[in-house]
This record gives sequence, structure tokens and C-alpha cells, in this order.
Amino acid sequence: MKQRTLKSSVELKGVGLHTGATVTLKLCPAPENHGYQFQRVDLDGQPKIPADCDLVTTTQRGTTLELNGAKVHTTEHVLAAIYGCELDNVLIQVDGPEMPIMDGSAYLFVEAIESVGFEEQNAERKYFELKDNLTFEDPLKGVEMLAVPTKGGEFRLTVMVDYNSPILGTQHAHMYQLGDFKSEISRCRTFVFLRELEVLAEHGLIKGGSLDNAIVMVDKDYSTEDIAAILKKLGREPLDIKVEGIGVLNTIKLQYENEPARHKLLDIVGDLALTGRFIKGHILAARPGHHGNVEFAKLIKQLIKKEKTEVEQFDLSQPPIYDINDISKMLPHRYPFLLVDKIMTMDSESIVGVKNVTMNEPFFQGHFPNNPVMPGVLQIEAMAQVGGIFALSQVEEPESYSTYFMKIDEVKFKQKVIPGDTVVFKLKLLSPIRRGLVNMSGTAYVNGKVVSEASMLAQIVKDKVPQVQKENA
Repeated sequence: MKQRTLKSSVELKGVGLHTGATVTLKLCPAPENHGYQFQRVDLDGQPKIPADCDLVTTTQRGTTLELNGAKVHTTEHVLAAIYGCELDNVLIQVDGPEMPIMDGSAYLFVEAIESVGFEEQNAERKYFELKDNLTFEDPLKGVEMLAVPTKGGEFRLTVMVDYNSPILGTQHAHMYQLGDFKSEISRCRTFVFLRELEVLAEHGLIKGGSLDNAIVMVDKDYSTEDIAAILKKLGREPLDIKVEGIGVLNTIKLQYENEPARHKLLDIVGDLALTGRFIKGHILAARPGHHGNVEFAKLIKQLIKKEKTEVEQFDLSQPPIYDINDISKMLPHRYPFLLVDKIMTMDSESIVGVKNVTMNEPFFQGHFPNNPVMPGVLQIEAMAQVGGIFALSQVEEPESYSTYFMKIDEVKFKQKVIPGDTVVFKLKLLSPIRRGLVNMSGTAYVNGKVVSEASMLAQIVKDKVPQVQKENA
């Protein structure tokens, strides 16, 4: 199946559940292999924060992501909607720290997405298929999660919630395929117990909460006056307060008797979107919460990384976007230190370059006689040159600039590179380019297998003497 994105941008406005801040959220089309990324357009440099479980900093009443000091709170509902609508690439622009709570469900996000429609892209969708059982347990929170393979490769979810509450009891919810998300899950709203409201308020949360965006569960006897007093402490003075149905403080009845369990399932969909893959497997969760969801997502991501490092495919049959002549115009390096032969692809976040290793490389004369191996430092240098091309492509007159190493981290060498190998370098931008600083992670592959990897920080510096003048001197 092909990847897809939005046909055009769509905008929503609302308040953050915990901050109470009015916020505008804009869902934008994104290129192939972009994935889901948040962008704080209200901050200097408009930093981007990938929807990545490794960037989660807190799961207190919602999932918060942070990168280089930029944060986004309560990400799970909008991510659930995007994932449930089977979109692969979306840029989520927001002008505040928290996603709008809307009606407490994911439905209004789904409705907005469907209002602009979808656009199919050329790249293949990225899946992760469970091949073995995967388990997670948090005894302190009573959380148990299990993922098992499915014969048809569909994505299934089964949830059980049990809060030892006389009104909630034990509830179950099911989603047999992702296509059921809109009709069966997306409308289910977030919920809270009345006894929790004062505590949440004392911790500076639920400033934007109301009876229009949350279900308030009442699990013991309260008089109308008691309820009014609690809500007054929170700055809420509803005109008509009463308990309806199975103990719900609201003028809106539950859409399903198991709406709380269905909302827990919705949260799992949003948190598992942080794996960056559409999952093929059946996930069963008992008493789930954001912390357990994220920890389980991290376990899945570890499996994805392991699978990815085993084999990654690149199509080298296509014409390059930059050949050696184009590269020579951008980079100041020359023989014997020009270590990139062509650039295959490049977008706003990443680049793929190629080095064909032959026995004619001068370093093989001494490294090593009768056992030629490409030095690891030169693999990193070649990787850096690919990153340099990416950086220089962002400026006018790139031939007037040079790039210089500032830091190299997390360097690993997995296997030898020898004559006859074609090394493919894939680099990704880790943070926006600011003040000429370029921070990228890189991986080198031979025949789809990782041979080396590193994270690099470099700086673009304008030459005092243009490179063309240097060569003509």
C-alpha cells in the first residue's frame, strides 16, 4: 500500500485541556517518509518535534513530547485521529504548548481531516509486523500489555479497564481493524472522576476542562450542593448539575455504556502512533494508561530498529539528483578526499548519498596491504560530506561556503567496507538549522545492512576567499 497525506491544510481552534490556553492547530500535507511532526510556530525558529516515543518527557494526564526545549502537550487525540485516518505524513503546526481538547474525543480532528481529503504518494507505506509475542507489565500501576501476531496482518486492539469503582466496574472495548476507528472509537470522550478534580486543579491541570469536553464520573454519593461547591473551586458554575445514567455528571449521556474503555483504546492508538509505523498485530491491554502505552511503544520501536538495521533497501537504479560534477561545484573537497559520488534523494529533512569503493582508492595502499579495509574515519568523513551537501543546498552560492566538524557522537562500526562495496549514506536532520549549525544523524549501509552510524554537528561558514577564486589562483 502507498503512503498518503492530506490533500490540503485544515485548521482547528480550541483550548488546551490543562493549560486553558486558546490555540490554533493546523494539519498540513507533508512529503513522503516525513512521518508525523509537530511544529511550534509560536517559538523562535518554529522548531519541529517528531512524534517519537523516545521524545516523551511526561505522561501525566496526557502525552508530552519535547526536543531541544520545545514542548507539545496532550498529543494523543490528534495523533489517534491522524493514525486512525491512515495518514502517513502530516505536519502538525500549533501556536501554543498544548493541543486543543475540542470535545474530549478525536472525532472533530477526524472530521477536519476528511473535509480536505487524502492524497496518495509514491512511496510504500511503512509497516511493522509482529512475528513473536511481546509483553509489558507495570505491577505498581497494574498495567499488563501483550502483542501477538495476527494471521491476516490486521491491527487489532482489545482493552480492559477496572478501577475498582462501583459505577465503572470492569469494561472491555475492541477494535477489530483500523478502519473501525472512526465509527467505533473516535467519538469517545476523555473521562475523569469527580474526586480527582480538586487534586488535578491543585497541580495546575484541567484549566481548560469543562462539561463540554470531558465525562465526569461520580463514584460515591454527593449532594447537588457538594458537586456545585467542588466545581466552584475550579471556577465552574454550571446552571444545571445532576447525575445521570451510570453515575455521570453531565447533561450529555454516554454514547456507549463502555465509553471510558473505548476512550482508553483511543489513547492507545494515539500513543502507538509514536512508533512511526502502522502495526500488524493484536494488542491486548489491561488497565492501560499513557505511561504504559509509551513504554510499550518503546519496546515496539526497539524491534523496529532491530529489523531496520538488518536490511534497508535503496533504489540506486534511478538517476541521481546530483552527479559528481554537481557535487564538485558544491563541496571544496578534491582528490583524494572527495568521498561522495552521487546524491540520490533529498527532502527538507533528509538526504541519501552514495560512495562506490574501488581498489583504486589511495588509502588501500597502506590500510591494509593484502587486506584492504576502508578506514572507519573515512566512512564518517564521507557521511559528513553527504551532510555537507544537504547543508550547502540550503544557502545561495554554496560554492562560497565550507562546512566544519564541531562534534561527533554515538559513532559505531558494524562491519567492514571493502573494495567493490557500494556504500549508501542516509542522513536525517535532528533539529532545524540555526546560525549555520547543522545537527544530523547518519547511517551507512552496504547491501542494505548497517556498516557504520554517527551523530554529527557541523557549522556552515562563508569563505573569506570564494572557492572559485581559490582554484583559479
